[in-house]
Amino acid sequence: MTKYQKGFTLIELMIVVAIIGILAAIAIPAYQDYIMRSKVTELVNAAGVCKTSYAEFYQTKGVPPTSIAEAGCSNQGTVNSTAPVLTGGNIQVDANGSLKTQLQGAASGFSFFYAPGCPGAGACNGAAIQQWFCDKANAGTDIMTKYLPATCR
Repeated sequence: MTKYQKGFTLIELMIVVAIIGILAAIAIPAYQDYIMRSKVTELVNAAGVCKTSYAEFYQTKGVPPTSIAEAGCSNQGTVNSTAPVLTGGNIQVDANGSLKTQLQGAASGFSFFYAPGCPGAGACNGAAIQQWFCDKANAGTDIMTKYLPATCR
């Protein structure tokens, strides 16, 4: 009479557990970065709404607005973002609450900026706004690049 093995051996189970551990070690940090990027998108959206009214004011009057109220932007923040403010002609939205804590824990800054500009010329100086900069070099955004949308990298 032949004896048949049923189930898995201890070594086979240990290999499966090791593979799951390796996959988790890779997946968890990637997921945390994804969550952080999705929360930073809230900053981008808050500044994006203000970007439209800022550009409309600028095209109508020929000069940039001096305050958020003059630009017609929202003065309300969210759980993860402060209300937009104008800083040196740029739209600034800072992280707030848990997002700010997470960004600081990742050794990142927490301020997002949109700077109006014209291609090749930087500041428009009376000409129509043709693009918006949101990267560190042109706008001064200090959030780590890996958390920003692709257009800001």
